[in-house]
Amino acid sequence: MEEYNSSQIQILEGLKAVRKVPGMYIGSTDERGLHHLIYEVVDNSIDESMAGFCSNISIIFGSDGSVTVEDDGRGIPVDIHPKYGRPGLEIVLTELHSGAKFDKKVYRITGGLHGVGVHVVNALSSRLIAVVKKGDTLYYEVFNRGVPDGGLKSVGFAERNTVDLLRDVEIRLEPTHGFIVKFYPDPEIFEVTDFSYDTVLERMRDLAFLNPQVTIHVTDRRTGKDSVLHFEGGLVEFVRYLGEGFNVIHRDPIYHRSESDGTVVEFALQYNTGTAEILQSFVNNINTLEGGTHVAGFRAGLSRVIQDYARSRSLIKGVESLTGDDVREGLVAVLHVKVFEPQFEGQTKTKLGNSEVKGTVQSVTERFLKDYFEAFPNVAEEIVKRAVAAAQAREASRKARELVRRKSALSDGNLPGKLADCSSDDPSRTELYIVEGDSAGGSAKQARDREFQAVLPLRGKILNVEKANDLKTISNQVIRDLITAIGAGVKDDIDLAKLRYGKIIIMTDADVDGAHIRTLLLTFFYRYAKDLITNGNVYFVQPPLYRIQKGSEVRYVYTEKEKDRVAAEMGKNCVIQRFKGLGEMNPQQLWETTMNPATRKLVQVTIEDAAYADHLFSILMGEKVEPRRRFIEEYARTVVNIDL
Repeated sequence: MEEYNSSQIQILEGLKAVRKVPGMYIGSTDERGLHHLIYEVVDNSIDESMAGFCSNISIIFGSDGSVTVEDDGRGIPVDIHPKYGRPGLEIVLTELHSGAKFDKKVYRITGGLHGVGVHVVNALSSRLIAVVKKGDTLYYEVFNRGVPDGGLKSVGFAERNTVDLLRDVEIRLEPTHGFIVKFYPDPEIFEVTDFSYDTVLERMRDLAFLNPQVTIHVTDRRTGKDSVLHFEGGLVEFVRYLGEGFNVIHRDPIYHRSESDGTVVEFALQYNTGTAEILQSFVNNINTLEGGTHVAGFRAGLSRVIQDYARSRSLIKGVESLTGDDVREGLVAVLHVKVFEPQFEGQTKTKLGNSEVKGTVQSVTERFLKDYFEAFPNVAEEIVKRAVAAAQAREASRKARELVRRKSALSDGNLPGKLADCSSDDPSRTELYIVEGDSAGGSAKQARDREFQAVLPLRGKILNVEKANDLKTISNQVIRDLITAIGAGVKDDIDLAKLRYGKIIIMTDADVDGAHIRTLLLTFFYRYAKDLITNGNVYFVQPPLYRIQKGSEVRYVYTEKEKDRVAAEMGKNCVIQRFKGLGEMNPQQLWETTMNPATRKLVQVTIEDAAYADHLFSILMGEKVEPRRRFIEEYARTVVNIDL
């Protein structure tokens, strides 16, 4: 055996640990991790704002691949630290677990808790320029891959253009105080270094809704795009934004904000005629995608008040009682709590674990809504009627599900007749292809590897569940076949342990109809089986647009630009075949391009921004035509890359 002794033990000093294992700090080195760099810097500016010292934030995407973030907060201290003998700015940018957020004296409420945010940005940037503006003086320092280059320097604001380094830093805000950081993501670390303006814009929109005291300016020097985000209405405007595609049953959102036991509880809610519950929750500006104790408290308080009001006025008719699901159908709500010492479950900070917060939020919610319903009985009665109608539909839906189960029990093998199942029953290996049309389905059945790949053909376009209630959805034969084939159930009854396939792959034509069918399927998964998306089980395949052949050489391409490039590379006399649909491919071609794990292109469906996803589904698939028309007019001539 190779000798193992103390000399082989390494200590990664400074920021070397971040560069060695970046995934531990930003989650990944793909597009998601890349954009996380911006969020870490902006989160510090938001913390300054919550402390009362920042009202403007500017983000600029440079044509040179850089990002500049500026705020008008207090700026990082530049004086010499009495213990460490270095400027505060340099310490904050180079030493892990350094900062002013640990003792809660400078920042009472923060999103960043571990003191690793802006240091990570420095460590993972090939170059970073930090500038602190204090009065008429600019203090600046440059870092190369996290290492200081030349130390802290200063120059008068009026003379800043005499410094070559500062000519590269665009200073937008006028106040005499603030912090500016310009960084270039390191191509040695990241798989891609091209930032998405739209992805960042949607994240900044959430922050602008949650912090109405802040104006966020986002500019893209690469394309000329420019947006100013400021919402004085805060959560009220956020709720209207999320439910834009639906007809509301009471005109004005219900809003409340108060502090109890040191916790700030703020929420806004509105009911509409849709069937989904849209609830976005945040803790100290962090989007808690998996909810937590604050969400449990809010839901419990909301349910109790509505149920008590309905019983006390004998408004429950035709059903025995109202459940939590009944009172939340058609609900659009945003909940934001500010907690002194938040405890998150897991590294991703997507679920709040503070047990005491549940009781605080529930108590605040109950007290306010009880008084509100007494003051506005017309609104209360409309909400109760909405819940009673949901209860009646729930009962009918339950009977429909039982009928589905009984029919399944009597059918041969309990599975849909069109399903071509695979022989393996190991979900870690199995895949279900949901294929558009019988023609493509026939080819897919011939092309697949029968050992681990199953195929379920769909005829036509499935039901738009955004406009349908549970009864209509569950009664739809295509959706029933889909639910039965997957095996995990839907909504609150979903059980991932019963999932029959580890990968659920949507395979549609690369045309408008195919995109529409894919959207309808994604709407079903998002509204009825979101756990499959958050668990990483849902994918869609990218079929090629062209097959290019010259002699024995064959290449598949996926865009017009790629076609032109490949055709030029292969030279004259190459044969270009345009695939109008999956059905035009023979089984061998289908295997090579969309089903062979070694060569296919799969896109995993994720929920990067749940608020934007909710908004987008309500716009594109909801009841109102006008918001959908505006969206189409805005994006019809642009290529939109939407990451759910």
